[in-house]
Amino acid sequence: MSQDADQPIRVVLVDDQAMIRAGFKLLIDNQPDLEVVGEAETGSEAVELVRSLQPDVVLMDVQMPDMDGIAATEELLKDGSSLKVLVVTTFQRDDYLFDALRAGASGFLLKTSPPEDLVEAIRVVNAGNSLLDPLVTGQVIAQFANAGPGVARSERLDELTEREREVLEQLAGGLSNSEIAEALYVGETTVKTHVSNVLSKLGLRDRVQAVVFAYEHGLVRPGE
Repeated sequence: MSQDADQPIRVVLVDDQAMIRAGFKLLIDNQPDLEVVGEAETGSEAVELVRSLQPDVVLMDVQMPDMDGIAATEELLKDGSSLKVLVVTTFQRDDYLFDALRAGASGFLLKTSPPEDLVEAIRVVNAGNSLLDPLVTGQVIAQFANAGPGVARSERLDELTEREREVLEQLAGGLSNSEIAEALYVGETTVKTHVSNVLSKLGLRDRVQAVVFAYEHGLVRPGE
């Protein structure tokens, strides 16, 4: 659900630790453009609450009783919802990140990040962009590096034009639209069109999932 331009970004907090939620709420409610509208301490509570309140952004913990944050994210986004989920965790297991991105999360941030990074991350994902903590990005690449060369290739790649495939490769390298435009000697508007086509043809939610797809299906390899 998108808010009016003059309305604050409506946020739901999901974490099984009350002190964490209290800290996040204090930080977020001190921002003039952000507002906490609800809290949940389990994934199942989060699903029910989010469907009732229809917020713009959910801050989602991973390790929770009853239903974890990955399952809750997948449930909330399975029907193509425009809801933005920002996973905020201590990141103790690499597979949490990968599963969260597959489930449709728009961002992944560590709880050790500075407070200003958290509030900015909410704004970033609400605007329709994706976000990965720099330390998390390194973990993504490391996971693919450890996976070896046997990554399956998807037939969906064959639906892309040569230029769209080049754009996907640049996305996987972490380049912005302007940087891709410069690298491929095309206009930024053209790049935006190609990115949109890539996401549509591959059935992906955002740029983060495009990066995962590119590595997962062998279009690029770590170190390339």
